[in-house]
Amino acid sequence: MPRKPHTLIPRDRKQAHGSAGFRIEILYPGHFTGGSDSGIGTLGRIDDARVAPGHIVKMHPHRDDEILTYLRSGMLEHRDTVGVPEAVTSTRLMLMNAGAEFQHEERVVAEGGPLRALQIFLRPESPGLEPRVQFHDFGTATTDGEWRLIAGPKGDAPLEVRSRAWVEDARFNAGTEYQLSEPYSTGLTRMLYVFGGSIELDGRRLAAGDAAILSGEDASFSVEERAELVLFSTDEAAPVFKGGMFSGNRLSA
Repeated sequence: MPRKPHTLIPRDRKQAHGSAGFRIEILYPGHFTGGSDSGIGTLGRIDDARVAPGHIVKMHPHRDDEILTYLRSGMLEHRDTVGVPEAVTSTRLMLMNAGAEFQHEERVVAEGGPLRALQIFLRPESPGLEPRVQFHDFGTATTDGEWRLIAGPKGDAPLEVRSRAWVEDARFNAGTEYQLSEPYSTGLTRMLYVFGGSIELDGRRLAAGDAAILSGEDASFSVEERAELVLFSTDEAAPVFKGGMFSGNRLSA
């Protein structure tokens, strides 16, 4: 039986908000599956952000979201209600486990230049968990030709997600065919996001801002233009809370 094709998500199908100084493109992956959930398992929402230096997102709350801030250029100063200011860069990433409630403020540092980042809203396994913030310095902005695990369940990754979700990234050179990483568990649903460059997947081109929900755990792709990719994996059979402030199901009644 032939394998069904991957579900492609073109950049222009995402929800865009803001202007040149602060623009985000919002992806609710479940909108493209035909189901009743705006997310997929633990993957609730992805914001692709382009923000001018000096912009401030004032103090605001989060509840029951696991929020990975993934920078590729620029610098953020993070302030919250429980700690001192912290820097977030392309090598030093942050995961906010919002839990019961957490408030923070973000300032794009002028010296760092324009910011390009993903803010990734993952779902916890249950509501009302203890709020906390994690930082990890990876040493390099990304890895060349090899998948790197950024965030995942306790014991798997440098940044801990309190559910069955995994986030990996890599940069790949043009003119070569590559494979997805080996899955961390069986029966996972996976989504590939093109942060930069372009690839060919099943004979179809994916450029920066495009994504694909994969029809299986394994897939190969060829790189047309040096590509920066982010790979998401979720265990849809695992416990998950779908009522988070930003990660929650937007299609529920």
